[in-house]
Amino acid sequence: MRNRGLSLLVLPLLAGVCLAQPAWATTYAIDADHSTASFKIRHLFSKVQGTFNDFTGTFNYEPEHPEQWSAEATIQAASIDTDVPKRDDHLRSADFFDVAKYPTLTFKSTEVTDATPAGATLHGLLTLHGVEQPVVLDLAIHGEGKDPWGNQRSGFTATTTINRKDFGLTWNQALETGGVLVGDDVEIILEIEGIVKTP
Repeated sequence: MRNRGLSLLVLPLLAGVCLAQPAWATTYAIDADHSTASFKIRHLFSKVQGTFNDFTGTFNYEPEHPEQWSAEATIQAASIDTDVPKRDDHLRSADFFDVAKYPTLTFKSTEVTDATPAGATLHGLLTLHGVEQPVVLDLAIHGEGKDPWGNQRSGFTATTTINRKDFGLTWNQALETGGVLVGDDVEIILEIEGIVKTP
């Protein structure tokens, strides 16, 4: 009787502990074929657009548990592409990204705030040109589900604006009419689709 009584007390406690365990977030690999890492920066009186074509990364996502969300990614700096080969060579040089010395850009998230079913604020650390700085991205959540082949996918848009000088990218050229050739603010637009990683 004593053991039976003890069991009646212990079982509900164990059940409560099991129910209290947090759900583990699903890990996705970025599908580079359906994702884009792009940017815009002012040149004179318009904006030049470009992309980085070689990048990898993963993110953890569970819709109801934003406290478990996280992301990290690596971009190959030499993959910069503005559709003008001569300009791209200049961007790869020591005047800008200096890809021989700093071959990658990296991002690693630190926390998520203001999460809703439609979006969130993603905080993290961006390392660019050998300099690490905190950044904050506005995250739009596009949903999750299975593709026609049964693969679980989810998609997001992340945007932010950084000052390139904060990362040591200071090259510029003065204009005769005043001002400079290249702007300081860089708009970053990430269109990301992930596919669940298989064990």
